[in-house]
Amino acid sequence: MTSDAADMKYDRGVLNDASAAVAELRHVSKRFGDVEAARDLNLSVASGEFLSFLGPSGCGKTTALRMLAGFETPSEGEVLIDGQVVNTLEPFRRPVNMVFQSYALFPHLSVFDNVAYGLRQRRPRLSRAEIAEKVSRTLEVVRLGDFGARRIWEMSGGQQQRVALARAIVNEPKLLLLDEPLAALDRKLRKAMQIELQDLQRQLGITFILVTHDQEEALSLSDRICVMRDGRIVQIGTPRELYDAPASRYVADFVGSSNFLEGRIGRITGTRADFTGVSGHSFSGQAGPGIEEGATGTFSLRPEQINISRHQLDCGHAVTVQNRIFLGEHTEYVVRHDEIGTFIVLASRRAEDREPPLDAGTQAYIAWNPDAALILRAD
Repeated sequence: MTSDAADMKYDRGVLNDASAAVAELRHVSKRFGDVEAARDLNLSVASGEFLSFLGPSGCGKTTALRMLAGFETPSEGEVLIDGQVVNTLEPFRRPVNMVFQSYALFPHLSVFDNVAYGLRQRRPRLSRAEIAEKVSRTLEVVRLGDFGARRIWEMSGGQQQRVALARAIVNEPKLLLLDEPLAALDRKLRKAMQIELQDLQRQLGITFILVTHDQEEALSLSDRICVMRDGRIVQIGTPRELYDAPASRYVADFVGSSNFLEGRIGRITGTRADFTGVSGHSFSGQAGPGIEEGATGTFSLRPEQINISRHQLDCGHAVTVQNRIFLGEHTEYVVRHDEIGTFIVLASRRAEDREPPLDAGTQAYIAWNPDAALILRAD
C-alpha cells in the first residue's frame, strides 16, 4: 500500500474507528524488576492494517509485540484482541501467530510438515485430507508449491522465511506478528521480500504488526508507524506524516535522514518560526508541535530539499564540497560552511541534473525553500 493510499484510509476514518480495532493496548506497561520496558502504551490497530513498531534496540518494541502474542503479561493495563481482554490468555488460545527473527523452523521436518505442525495441534482434530489441502494452498500462496518434500536445511534464507510465513498464516490468524523477520537476509533479498510481504498482506487481508529497527523497511511496508523510545510511543502516523511532520528531532532523525542545527527558537507566527543557530545565522521554517519562543530547539532540513550548484544561488550559502558519494540514480554530497557547519545534500536525479558532478574541494552554493525546513523542540 502506498503512502497516498494509507492517507486516504485515514481520511475516511476507517483506521481511527475503535469499533474496527482488531487489537488494542490500553495504558499498558511492563516491568522486568527495576527496568520499565514499556510505559503507558496506548494503541488501536484496525483490521487489515499493516502497522510497524520502529525504534532502536531496547526501546520496548519487541516487548509490546510479545504482550500481544501472549509471551509476556502486562504489569499494568489491558491488551485486547477482537474486543476481548487477553492479559492472562495463553498464546495458543489467541487468534494470533508470530514469525520470529530466527524463523524457529524444525530442521528435522520437511517443509510440508513444518507448515502442517500447527494444524495437527488443533482440537477437534482435522482430517489428513483437510490438513493436506490447507498446507498445499498456503504453500502456493507463498510460492513454494513444489517444495513441500524439501528439508529445511535444503532451503535458502529467503525460502525459509517464506516457510515461516506459511506456517504462521495456515491457521488463518486475525493478527500476524513479525519480529524483524527480514533481518537475516541480504539487502537485495530483503527488498524483494518486502514487496512479497506487501502483496501477501493485501491478498490475505490479515492484520500485520511488524517490529523493526530498519526505517526504510517501516516506511515502505506500513500503513502506520509507531516510533518508540525508552519504552514509550513518541509519535504515531502514516509514513508520510512522520517523514514530513516529525514531532521532534528524535523522530526526524530516526525516520529518514536530516541535517540538524542546534540553537534558539525565535518569534513564532502562526505556522512559521524563526531560529538562530549557535553560529549566529538566522533561519526560518515550519513550526513543529510544542515549540516555545526563547527555548532551545533544532533546525531540521532533509538532504533532498537542498539545492546545490557551482553557480551563485538566490539566498545561497557558499560551501566547500568535502565528499561526493555516487548512489547510482543520485549523488550525495557532504559540504561544509565555514561558520554554520556540515550539510548532507542529495543532488537531483541524474536524468534531471544539468550540471556535471562536483569534485571534492570544489566551492559550491546551497540554498533551500524556507517552507521545507522544520523548527523542532529539542529532545
